[in-house]
Amino acid sequence: MFDYASWCFVQSNEFRTGFWDESAYCLDEKGGFGLLCSFRLCCKLPRKSSKNAESREHGGGHTAPSTAYASASSRSNDLASGKSANLVSSFPATNPVQDVGKNHGSKANKGANTKLNGIPTSSYEPLPGFREVPNSEKQNLFVKKLNLCCFLFDFSDPTKHLKEKEIKRQTLLEIVDYVTSVNSKFTEIVIQEVIKMVSLNLFRTMSPQSRENKIVEGFDLEEEEPSMDPAWPHLQIVYEFFLRFVASPEMDAKLAKRYIDHSFILKLLDLFDSEDPREREYLKTILHRIYGKFMVHRPFIRKVINNIFYRFIFETEKHNGIAELLEILGSIINGFALPLKEEHKLFLIRALIPLHKPKCLAMYHQQLSYCITQFVEKDCKLADTVIRGLLKYWPVTNSSKEVMFLSELEEVLEATQLPEFQRCMVPLFRRIARCLNCPHFQVAERALFLWNNDHIENLIKENRKIILPIIFPALEKNARSHWNQAVHSLTLNVRKIFYDLDPDLLKECLVKFQEDELKENEVRANKKPHGNVWRSLLRRRLQVMKPCLFLINYPLEQHQFSESKRYLLPFTRPLLIVMKYAVVAYGLGQISMDR
Repeated sequence: MFDYASWCFVQSNEFRTGFWDESAYCLDEKGGFGLLCSFRLCCKLPRKSSKNAESREHGGGHTAPSTAYASASSRSNDLASGKSANLVSSFPATNPVQDVGKNHGSKANKGANTKLNGIPTSSYEPLPGFREVPNSEKQNLFVKKLNLCCFLFDFSDPTKHLKEKEIKRQTLLEIVDYVTSVNSKFTEIVIQEVIKMVSLNLFRTMSPQSRENKIVEGFDLEEEEPSMDPAWPHLQIVYEFFLRFVASPEMDAKLAKRYIDHSFILKLLDLFDSEDPREREYLKTILHRIYGKFMVHRPFIRKVINNIFYRFIFETEKHNGIAELLEILGSIINGFALPLKEEHKLFLIRALIPLHKPKCLAMYHQQLSYCITQFVEKDCKLADTVIRGLLKYWPVTNSSKEVMFLSELEEVLEATQLPEFQRCMVPLFRRIARCLNCPHFQVAERALFLWNNDHIENLIKENRKIILPIIFPALEKNARSHWNQAVHSLTLNVRKIFYDLDPDLLKECLVKFQEDELKENEVRANKKPHGNVWRSLLRRRLQVMKPCLFLINYPLEQHQFSESKRYLLPFTRPLLIVMKYAVVAYGLGQISMDR
């Protein structure tokens, strides 16, 4: 038909999107698969934190949230059972004329109407179906169809290559159907051709992001519509094909690891910066499957994710796939063997905790909070490290971010035991006391909600003699003068808890607060006379300095000097300026001495 070896390897500059697989697995350190954490990748976590009222109704504990996509359930059954599905209905045919947008393909495509990647378009014809050939020829036909799908099309022009685009779409659907229903092992040649086709279609240089020059604020970015790729009708099916290929039991991991190597994984992880959320969902599930099947690549995958986080935290603060990467890590962390390796603890300290620093925390906070809580549940001794890390990055001027920190703090404290709590309770409740006094009612309210959690309340009761003196001034000020009625009522409830528990301690704190208040009032009253004395001394000294300043500021003109001494004029002006500042300095010194 034509020489496939002469094709140009072309990469696109545009984004691609894809479905996600709904049957993901929880992984352990020994390579085992399980369905314990399938919800982490079956369902897409919402980007916004759950409401405080909902968390209180569930006792304040953490529940991994999920929002299932209904369209994925039927396709998961097909993949799990290995049966052939009606893929044409799964991938709706879209009119290429409507796919107007960015370019997908090489520069040669833009100027060629009769050729495609150097091959005449008249040669681009559909191949026979798998049912039309004997079983012995199906793998050869599969390879030919893979080669046919290596052509890249220009989707920026809706009038170009309409027939060829539809041929490729139908061919992609056929190979997805084949890889789902195949019952023989894939040969090394087939695996090589699969990776070649996937690489040509998916790997490309990301175009400059449209939001690069904007201020990165999480809530603002959530309101923006994501960028969709015009080549989606093809890339959607390529992603689905590769996902089913990786998940297929007929794929030999020992053979495939030669082609799904570090270079391939690195390029796959680079695609997580795509603005299209559908592509990121696909990548999330594919990477999770690769992590499960290829144990040899696990350390490398964790290292690359680590480097992505470092660059995001300390350099760019711009990356679209942090939430998806954290979702993968949440499942990975859940499978860590005990005791935790030092490598994993360093990852928590150096990467996960500093992820609280960027301004766009809201975009991935729920996934990050889940990962942090998983570490504390695995090893309760890490609670002190996590809490001190939260205090280090605690926001001062961003109230919405402060509410998120308080929500995460509640989840961490719920998994914290008494010895770890006692190590960090003093700096922790100093920060909580500031939150209680915050004029922003949501911050004060969220801090007071900590007492609704039974486990946290018990920890506070056990250490009330240290905690109550720290937070009592904040409670008393709220009870007297906080402007918000809800905060005022919650403050009285917390005071009542302490009064019922230890009334004598509460009275001691009240007496000390009143004494400190009297001292502050006395200091405030004594400051006023000192201010008056200072002002009177300043007036007196200025009166003394007036003649000197007048003399120094007296204008010097040339006619004031005789003809013989006029050469002294340039030297006299700087001298008088120096004298002026000397007199001012002397006067100020005298004022301070009098004071």
